[in-house]
Amino acid sequence: MLITITLEPEIGSQLDATALSHLLRKHPGRLQTFELSVGNAHVFYPEYSPERTTVALLLEVDAVGLVRNKRFRGDNGVLDYYINDRPFTASSLLAVALGKVLRSAMTETSETYPELAGTPLPLRLEVPVVSTRGSDGHDLLRRLFAPLGWTIEQTPIALDDAYPEWADSRYSSLVLTGMVPLNLALRQLYVLLPVLDDSKHYWVNDDEAEKLVRQGEGWLPEHPERALISHRYLAHRKDLVESADARIAAAVPATTEENVEPVQARGSAAPPLRVQRAEAVIAALKDCGAHRVVDVGSGPGALLRRLQKDGFFTRILGTDVSARSLEQAAKMLNLDELADADKDRIKLLHSSAVYRDERIAGFDAVVLMEVIEHVEPSRLPALEDSIFAGAAPRSVIVTTPNSEFNRLYPSLAAGTMRHEDHRFEWTRAEFAGWADAVAARHGYDVEYRPVGDESPSAGPATQMAIFRKEGA
Repeated sequence: MLITITLEPEIGSQLDATALSHLLRKHPGRLQTFELSVGNAHVFYPEYSPERTTVALLLEVDAVGLVRNKRFRGDNGVLDYYINDRPFTASSLLAVALGKVLRSAMTETSETYPELAGTPLPLRLEVPVVSTRGSDGHDLLRRLFAPLGWTIEQTPIALDDAYPEWADSRYSSLVLTGMVPLNLALRQLYVLLPVLDDSKHYWVNDDEAEKLVRQGEGWLPEHPERALISHRYLAHRKDLVESADARIAAAVPATTEENVEPVQARGSAAPPLRVQRAEAVIAALKDCGAHRVVDVGSGPGALLRRLQKDGFFTRILGTDVSARSLEQAAKMLNLDELADADKDRIKLLHSSAVYRDERIAGFDAVVLMEVIEHVEPSRLPALEDSIFAGAAPRSVIVTTPNSEFNRLYPSLAAGTMRHEDHRFEWTRAEFAGWADAVAARHGYDVEYRPVGDESPSAGPATQMAIFRKEGA
């Protein structure tokens, strides 16, 4: 069985596709073979260049050895015969090979390219044969992979090309494309390949529940098909499913600025900071005369909903790298129930802030509301290029936390940030230094406004920069 992973940056991108070999920690200059309990796994690179790099993982399965070894007897009889589909179909066997051979790449660490280890990358995953046992195969693939941000290409495999009247088999070829961090893509495959096959080639015990929780971190808890995934991955063992669900539920949510309160705000009738921030952004958009707006990093749609209700805004686009967030936004905006004219007015798009996307060009304004602090500092030049040079709107509105204000949150420990996913939080001087330099490089004027509660010494809770094209 085979799987290939391709990294192909867009034309003009500064991303070097050969970084894939460094992230995988597998040398591109030689064939590498790994002995596993189920056979031999081979890693090699069919193509290797800065423009396009592909790595292949080929697993040679010892089908006879599997049948003879009682340890590998499956739970549904698929290994009870010498002739079976295990050497050809992506299943738990390939998942085990992924986990053994590419284990180091399933983490958010890289010595050579630390800035890429957790960054969404333009990936293409190809699996020539997947099983869709006991289900509507096309629908199952969509339900499993679409919520994770993947574009799905499925080609059913005929039962016999010589007899088209026999229709298709229960197997398909699968191609996934999307902007997904490599470690996340590998962990998703590790879990979902056995789910598609609905079978395990080894005995499932409590260790599997721990694996599911660990490999599902960052994507499984909010997956709409989490129950189906848990049941299939854990061989329909109810006790193990309950154990995994309990471990996921036990995770403590991270502290954010929305569940802590600054000292001077206690007893105040002012709305929450998130509301004040959205209102300040809308006021700034109107001051700029921006009727056509892109909300980059729109999340579940809080700002989009406000824009949708205001007739001043004639064209609205929300983008996010998270497919789950886009699904939540679609529900909040009731996109399925809108009239055709309203559907043309507001749309959602899967896109990353750090890669140029011509689909967000031509708008009056781009909003980055609480987005830049989620970007690795080393990737800020890419964000700058994407927004200020690529999209190049007349106005750009950026909001970000003011780190000087953090000491006024009594439940926020000294030196910590407001959210665990923040890569940095700037002081007012640091934010102004970045914004002034960006404005100068791209021909914008910049204005600063405070948002939320304001301290004489620490400044506002949120800081806003309004970029306008010179002379606009």
